[in-house]
Amino acid sequence: MQLFNSNFTEVEGGLFSSVEKADVGNSYQQLGKQGVDLLGWADPFYPDRCIPSNVLSASINALSSNKPTHYTPPVGNENLKKEIAKKAEKINHLKLDPERNILITPGSDSGLFFAMMPFLEKGDEVILPVPCYPNNIQNTKLLGAKPVYLKLKEKEKYQINAKALEGLVTSKTKMIVLTHPNNPTTTVFNKDSLEAIRKVVLKYNLVLVCDQAFEDFTFENEFITPASLSGMFNNTVTVCSISKGMGLSGYRVAYIMTNDHFMDKYYGAAVSVIGATNTVSQIAAVEAFKNPSFMNTFETAYDYRRNKAFELLNSVPGVSMIKPESGFLGWINVSKLGTAAEVQSYLIKEARVFLNAGNNYGPGGEGHLRIVLGTYKDNVRMYEILKRIKEALLKYTS
Repeated sequence: MQLFNSNFTEVEGGLFSSVEKADVGNSYQQLGKQGVDLLGWADPFYPDRCIPSNVLSASINALSSNKPTHYTPPVGNENLKKEIAKKAEKINHLKLDPERNILITPGSDSGLFFAMMPFLEKGDEVILPVPCYPNNIQNTKLLGAKPVYLKLKEKEKYQINAKALEGLVTSKTKMIVLTHPNNPTTTVFNKDSLEAIRKVVLKYNLVLVCDQAFEDFTFENEFITPASLSGMFNNTVTVCSISKGMGLSGYRVAYIMTNDHFMDKYYGAAVSVIGATNTVSQIAAVEAFKNPSFMNTFETAYDYRRNKAFELLNSVPGVSMIKPESGFLGWINVSKLGTAAEVQSYLIKEARVFLNAGNNYGPGGEGHLRIVLGTYKDNVRMYEILKRIKEALLKYTS
């Protein structure tokens, strides 16, 4: 008898096989112990201290109170939801009722899975613009649905092709999952791309699940929240996080924003699926939302690093990189040198640096590497690592 759910057939955790992903198993951390610089986790300034003093004080005060050993409601801390509603109105142009339109989750990974869960069943199809965050693909499969790939093209700056998108819709299509800004390409989807999505979602009555974990820092291009577009709020579930923009990854706080008809299902299932998010973390997050000015320093660092990476890596023959449009990632095209795995392995040995192999990000990822430019607090250290990568790649091409 087959014990496992068939949706778990392809899932591997690295205990019986080699798994390349940095967030599966412990091989990634083992490389760090061997002196390799780990630029594979999208964890701001990892492993250095980056907690702002006001958030640290709020955490300590909460720990000293009578609250840490007690639950909050599974739907989330009331004060935190009020602060998120203020942020949503200012940044996302969404006017939300904190008690009907916001749910706190223990991180955006569980939030994304939970966001997709109520809608998908066997036989459904989910359109995924790729390359994309790997969980978009795995979640779809774990929930019994079929991924249908919309292949984004570098020559089109990884924007949405409206004709190609609509051409993928069938009678089985239930959902589009969009990572916006994109991880790994850093693409900030423009008005035309989002309008193409809006038209398809409303025409075919689809659900759009939009992961906005990297929404906080965008540079040349305007960031638009899809749920704020005309007619979209009732068909959109938005997932956000304090991990990337606020650099509070370890606090494991994220949130879902949607209409109250969808939210009623999430509220009803929250205790069974995600439970209550950490009490102290939620209290600390309230302070972060009230006083977010510390994020300005992060943005300055990321802007400096993306420009330096763009300059250094594009000076290597056979290597190209679009200037990162958001956050602290970079997407490097090394297809003229070899496969992603080959170049990744070479850089571990020659430059003592780990980058993510692009094939883990779905179709279109092969021949690319994802670099986390937000690693380490010291800009000088990051610049020296970038120079090491450049020097190693120059040798690779010679």
